[in-house]
Amino acid sequence: MKLKTLPSEFQKALPILSRIKEYGYEAYFVGGSVRDVILDHPIHDVDIATNAYPEEIKKIFPRTVDIGIEHGTVLVLFDEEEYEVTTFRTEEGYVDFRRPSQVHFVRSLKEDLKRRDFTVNAFALNNESEVIDLFGGLQDLEKKTLRAVGDASERFYEDALRIMRGLRFVSSLGFTIEEKTLSAMKANANLLENISVERVFIELDKLLMSSFWQKGLKQLILCDVYLFLPGLKNCKKNLQLMLDELAPSFQFETSEQAWANLLMSIQVKSIKGFLKKWKTSNEFQKTVENLITVYHIRLERSFSSQDVYRFGKDILYQVESLREAKGLTVNQERISKLDSELIIHNKSEIVVNGRQLMSQYHLSPGPKLGMLLNEIETEIVGGNLENCQEKIFRFVERRLVDESFFS
Repeated sequence: MKLKTLPSEFQKALPILSRIKEYGYEAYFVGGSVRDVILDHPIHDVDIATNAYPEEIKKIFPRTVDIGIEHGTVLVLFDEEEYEVTTFRTEEGYVDFRRPSQVHFVRSLKEDLKRRDFTVNAFALNNESEVIDLFGGLQDLEKKTLRAVGDASERFYEDALRIMRGLRFVSSLGFTIEEKTLSAMKANANLLENISVERVFIELDKLLMSSFWQKGLKQLILCDVYLFLPGLKNCKKNLQLMLDELAPSFQFETSEQAWANLLMSIQVKSIKGFLKKWKTSNEFQKTVENLITVYHIRLERSFSSQDVYRFGKDILYQVESLREAKGLTVNQERISKLDSELIIHNKSEIVVNGRQLMSQYHLSPGPKLGMLLNEIETEIVGGNLENCQEKIFRFVERRLVDESFFS
C-alpha cells in the first residue's frame, strides 16, 4: 500500500529518513502514527526506527541527545524540531511484566516489529510513502479488529499494560478485539497488579475520555480486568449500571467528570480514599469530590447563587450534562443567569480585607474576625450587601453591636 499524501508532520521529518539512508542504513516511520495516517486521523508523535545503532546515528547527525540510549533511543535535533530515533531491537527477560531486562539491537525490521503489541501498531512507513505491513495490520484495520502480534499471551506477559492499552484502543478506535487476543487479555488480567497504578490510571482515563468509551468499558468488564483494578473488584454490576444509565451518545467533558460518574456508579463512600489508591493529585481529588457534592445537591433542589460562587459554573454545567445524559431535567440557563448576577466570583474581589477591619475597629486576628469576614462574603454573594467599603463598614458596625455575634 502506498499513501497518496503525507501529513505535514511526516513531511518535515522526511530529511531524517533520507539522511540515514544516504549513510547506507534503513529508516522508517513506525507505530501508532502510521496507523492514524492510514485512518486519516490526526497524528501526535513521529516515531522513527532504524537499523543504525545509536553510535552510528550520533555520527550522522551533529546535534543529538542521549535520552534512552540503553534502549536504543537517540533524540535528533533537526531544523528546530526534535525526533526520537530508535534502533531496531529485540527484548527479553521481562522481570516485572513491564520492562525488559535485556535489549538487543538488530538490523532486521521484521524482528523489531515482531515485539509490537497489536498488528495495527506494527506498521512501518518508508520515505517513498509505502506502508510495510508484515502482520496483517491493514486487513485488521479494514475489519476494525484489534489483534495481538504473534502469540497474544506472550505479548501480555511481556508487558501487562498492553491489556489496558488494548482496551483503550477499543475505546478510541471503536474496534472489536479478536477472539484469541480477548482470551489472552482475560487469562493475563491478573498481571496488571504488577503494573504501577499511575500507568494504569492513564490508560483507564484515556479509555473513559475516548469516543467509544462504552465499548471499551464493556470489554474491560468482559475481560475481568476490573477484578484487578484498585477499588473495583466487587463492582461488576455497578460498572454495568454506569453503561446502562447514560445515553449511548454521551461523551465525558473532563476526566474529573468521568471519574466522578464512575465513583457515583460504584457507590464509593470515601472519595479521597478511593482516588488516593489511584495516586491522583489533591487537585484532581478535590474537583471530583466537588462534582459529586454538587450532583447530590442538585438531586435535592435547584442551584443557588451560593452554589455557583462556591463551586464555579463549570462544575455546575458538568453536573447538568450528566443529568441530561441520564434523562433528568436540566436548567443550564439558570446557571448562566446566577453567574452573571454574582457581584463577586472570588473573596479576593471584596474591597475590604481583614487587615482593614483590624485597623478600623481594633479587632484581633482569630475566629471572630474569620467569622465576620465569612458573613461579609456570604451577604455579598447573596445580594444582600453591596461590595463597597462604606456599606461593608456599616454592616460590620451593626454586627459588632449585636450581642449575639459575641455569644
